[in-house]
Amino acid sequence: MVNRTRPTDGRRRVVKALAASIGAGALPAAFGQAGYPSKPVKLIIPFPPGGSTDIVGRLVAQRLTGVLGQSVVVENRGGAGGTIGAAEIARAAPDGYTLGVGTVSTCGTAPNTYPKLAYDPRKDYQPISNVAAVPGVIVVHPGFPAKNYDEFMKVIRANPGKFNYASSGNGGVGHMGMELFKYQTKTFMTHIGYRGAGPALTDVLGGNVPILWDNLSSSLPHIKTGKLVPIGLAYHQRIPQLPDLPTFVELGLKDYDAATWFGIVAPAGTPREIVNKLNQEIVKLLAIDEVKQRLADAGAFAIGNSPDQFAAQIDREIKKWKVVADFAKVTATD
Repeated sequence: MVNRTRPTDGRRRVVKALAASIGAGALPAAFGQAGYPSKPVKLIIPFPPGGSTDIVGRLVAQRLTGVLGQSVVVENRGGAGGTIGAAEIARAAPDGYTLGVGTVSTCGTAPNTYPKLAYDPRKDYQPISNVAAVPGVIVVHPGFPAKNYDEFMKVIRANPGKFNYASSGNGGVGHMGMELFKYQTKTFMTHIGYRGAGPALTDVLGGNVPILWDNLSSSLPHIKTGKLVPIGLAYHQRIPQLPDLPTFVELGLKDYDAATWFGIVAPAGTPREIVNKLNQEIVKLLAIDEVKQRLADAGAFAIGNSPDQFAAQIDREIKKWKVVADFAKVTATD
């Protein structure tokens, strides 16, 4: 069980207040204004290896290592729908040497589904840049008795409550995305939450759970090899990687757009000069054709917005998913 009371560590508050209040020119060299970074940087990915967040996070870490002159070391901290790792990001020293991947789950849905969350993404994070957007997708194991949307709906409606679906965790975007689907289609499936998209995907590939709401980036390779069967795309338009797969909007679900996103955040109070430097490097790397292609190959689309734009996006997402959490009565637990 995770302690979800808001952190009250006095040292953390003092450090963040100091970093936010003193002038940039007065910051000590340890905060890296002149020579940042002067040592390796840690990037916390709040989900286990193998899922979409891990794919995007490792690509950013690899590329930043090449341009910053210091290693960007990935640390996976999964569990509780990403909120364990997300809280660790918020608790870190605001010196630019601990960064994290903020996602629609940890920054959008979790604030609305966890009754006691150990962080507030609007207060405890300094957004740096949204890196990529990824469409959502509902997929089934090849043994499931449906191979397209019409067949899927026929089977589900004929067997309310019989089938389980997997997601990356309670209260995460996979859980919330499927709850929105159930609400709009008036269907019933039982949720099985995992400690990340990777473990959920593994169980569906193994036939232990028949249905998965996933980010396209982690399911796409298995769709291409026939190990998973796509039912529909949760995005505002079709994508080049799967041109024959219709969106749920095309299939009759009005406004069903549950794209996920993955951005880089730092603890609140991180000096603006460091934030700006990281933002500039991330935006530049996302403009590289090879990087855009690698993201596209994984089912993701490069974004690269400003810190202020990313902060505004987080605020919009929190408001958007509150509506879903309220009508679906979703309360996340460990």
